[in-house]
Amino acid sequence: MLPDEAVGLQMKRLWCTIASKSGAIVVENTRKYLWQHSSWTDFQWDSSALLEVHGHCRFEQGLLRAQVEALGLEERLEAQAEVLVEEALKTSAIEGEILDPQQVRSSVARRLGLPDAGLRQPERTVEGLVDILLDATQYHDAPLTADRLKGWQAALFPTGYSGMYKIITGDWRQDVMQVVSGPVGREKVHYEAPRADQLDQQVQTLLGWWNAPPKGLDGLLRAGIAHLWLVTLHPFDDGNGRVGRTLAEMALAADEQLATRYYSLSGQIMAERDVYYDALQTAQQGSGDITEWLQWFMACLCRSMQNSRDLIGRVLRKAHFWQQVRKISLNPRQQKALNKLLDAGEDGFEGGLNNNKYCNLTKTNRTTAFRDLADLVEKGLLVPREAKGRSVSYDLNWRFAET
Repeated sequence: MLPDEAVGLQMKRLWCTIASKSGAIVVENTRKYLWQHSSWTDFQWDSSALLEVHGHCRFEQGLLRAQVEALGLEERLEAQAEVLVEEALKTSAIEGEILDPQQVRSSVARRLGLPDAGLRQPERTVEGLVDILLDATQYHDAPLTADRLKGWQAALFPTGYSGMYKIITGDWRQDVMQVVSGPVGREKVHYEAPRADQLDQQVQTLLGWWNAPPKGLDGLLRAGIAHLWLVTLHPFDDGNGRVGRTLAEMALAADEQLATRYYSLSGQIMAERDVYYDALQTAQQGSGDITEWLQWFMACLCRSMQNSRDLIGRVLRKAHFWQQVRKISLNPRQQKALNKLLDAGEDGFEGGLNNNKYCNLTKTNRTTAFRDLADLVEKGLLVPREAKGRSVSYDLNWRFAET
């Protein structure tokens, strides 16, 4: 299934209304979608085909769990914050919405009790997204209800608008929902969701399955099925992908019996976005065998866990750095700049830290920036690059972060 932004929400709704009311556009569709099969919620899969990827996923899960358990309390909180920021940024980016990282960090920091000095005040859309991610994971064992799903979607659109367009929030959509592309008159229908008058019954079936899952259903499979099911129903005017991925996060939290997340599913999906939509479309156009979808979903989970182990490694290096330099006197500006370099990683701060970047980062003047940078070099925390004079820039001395 293609993202809503590929064609524009309002254009889809307008086109679908014309098609359904005036008959001006006729789409010949002899193909059945997944939900049109009489037994569509009786999902089938080949367990033997999933054994290998499921085993890899559980192995990576165990390695990550061991790494997390080795962290101190502060490091765990820092890792949780980094993962939550990543999840919020990337679940929105998948749908084409780019959030301000500073606003997301500020919202996360405040909820986790971390300092957020100097970060931008978050907008209501950012606050709403962070709220639903925390609600899903911290209360993963609470019953899933229609009101809870509707509340999640409403939190994503506090103004009642998606971009420039007014949408229904906190309730099911009322129109036909088709994902189309192409010029007017030659539109291609990629997917058509169930009719609006079917949604109450369809969602209740999903909720019944969620709250009383089949005995012995593996938690990773539950996450993959729940996500596919929700986005196939497409119950909302907008936000279906984000709500669907939040539901998957809730299932994963329930599987691990942890109220905190230490890997970002959306971060990995964003890196594989085209394949993600292809896998969804293939499943949604199938007859109910979702083996291929579950294979891709669990492989994606494996990769997200592997990347998270790298993230936790960075958290440990950052903690070790500050432990090593704890006796060195630094002002708040210098601490902020060093944290920025640590967060970026060894190759992440393009061009190094120079006077202009330091001024912008710390909101200070050039004279103060020059003095602060010179002091950091003298204390051995920054290492000048080869260029001299006005173009001089600096890298962090990563020796202090070695464990």
